[in-house]
Amino acid sequence: MSEELQLLFRNLPDYLGWHMMLSTAALGIGMLISIPLGVWASRRPLIAEYLLAIAGILQTVPTLALLAIMVPILHTIGFMPAFIALTLYSFLPILANTVTGIRGVDPTLAEAARGLGMNNWQMLIRVQLPLAAPVILSGIRTATVLVVGTATLATPVGGKSLGNYIFSGLNMNDTQAVMFGCIFTALLAIVLDQLVHLLELAQARHSKRLAWIAAAGLAVAVGGALFSPVVNAFTARPPVVASAPFTEQFILSEIIRAKLKEADSDIDQRQGMGETIQFLGLKHNQIDCAINYTGNVWATLMQRRDVIGEQETYEQTVAFLKEKYDVECLGKLGFQNNYVLAMDEKLAQSRGIVSIGDLAKHSDLIYGDDMMFFDRNEWKRVQELYKIKLPDRHKESMDPTILYKALEEKRVHVITAYSSDGRIKAMKLRVLSDPLSAIPKYDAILLLSRRGAENPKLRQALIPLVGKISQHAIETANLSVDRDEAAPRTAALQLLAKLK
Repeated sequence: MSEELQLLFRNLPDYLGWHMMLSTAALGIGMLISIPLGVWASRRPLIAEYLLAIAGILQTVPTLALLAIMVPILHTIGFMPAFIALTLYSFLPILANTVTGIRGVDPTLAEAARGLGMNNWQMLIRVQLPLAAPVILSGIRTATVLVVGTATLATPVGGKSLGNYIFSGLNMNDTQAVMFGCIFTALLAIVLDQLVHLLELAQARHSKRLAWIAAAGLAVAVGGALFSPVVNAFTARPPVVASAPFTEQFILSEIIRAKLKEADSDIDQRQGMGETIQFLGLKHNQIDCAINYTGNVWATLMQRRDVIGEQETYEQTVAFLKEKYDVECLGKLGFQNNYVLAMDEKLAQSRGIVSIGDLAKHSDLIYGDDMMFFDRNEWKRVQELYKIKLPDRHKESMDPTILYKALEEKRVHVITAYSSDGRIKAMKLRVLSDPLSAIPKYDAILLLSRRGAENPKLRQALIPLVGKISQHAIETANLSVDRDEAAPRTAALQLLAKLK
């Protein structure tokens, strides 16, 4: 078994356990709310229509958008926003099937029950719910598959799930990790779906034996999966280290892991998190450490559109993070990862394009970005200073992992790249100069939350990294992953070996 596959299996108990906990908790609460609500609404047709309409609207909201909304509302990251979002997603199939099942009971049976002297409660328990059970269980099956599949999206908001494999694999172009996550997510959905189906059969056949088998199966599946999270809950929580969803951040996360391992400390890696989510996690002490960039704080958190000196930017960024987020900056790592505009050297030479300003003379060029740049303050400033008017049909937004391939295939002519990406030099791309300083500098900085700063072992392990990672070193590490398909952990260890 390869080292990469061993690593995937090593993380499986933790990821699978949290995925199971998230899914079953959302389904459990969803049933506790939706079934009684459906029973109550089934006797009130107008209210039932309104409730189903609301549940339907919730279902149409994109999952990632709903998760992102939950984070600022709840002031927390990780399990809770994902749990609330998934619970809301479970409502529609369970609520709709409960209403449909109760309404579908033959009215003559209800009348017969009343003729036997049953009150509303007795009629519900003895007649309506047993007859509606197959339809309700069908809704629960639908909700089960939906919730288990959607739970993979907990990763960007700092949650742990099988989605960690999928998101890291997508961002690292690692098909093995993606398939690993997809296979185990599908297996989990199938197992839970079939166990609920067994309950359907038990109800249809009035078989207590099948019901007990289904219940025992659910207990074993849930209990077995939750073993790792439950055991870890009784141990001291290791430092939580967050990283954004791109190559460099995965490598830096592994560097921190290696440094903490040298200090005999474990680590809880939350890879693939949205950068805004990271800052909220640092602010609320749910993350201990993260590496980010001065220009990112400047443009997104501080909403600054001006560009000042590199040192001034750093000092103002550090002061802002301390004042507004209570986050401490240990210092610069020693390299920059700036936004740059790059294009094929031959095309740039033939068009006489040297600086960003030269692009304004070539209105036929198609631009590709990383799904963020065209909406950021940096791009607005580029357009203003260099008088670039770019129609929407000349914009192509795509995942950063395929930007370079799109450039190579001439589907786009100019891309937004990261200056520390080793593929720029490897592909001999021309980085366009920025004489008007439209784009701020992105110095990599090491950040600690208040709780992280109070952890002496964490601080002592990370201080040796300050100022030690050169531009060449990070470019080489990034290239070894992006081009040579080395694992981020391998690239990180190779980089650290050169520092000693």
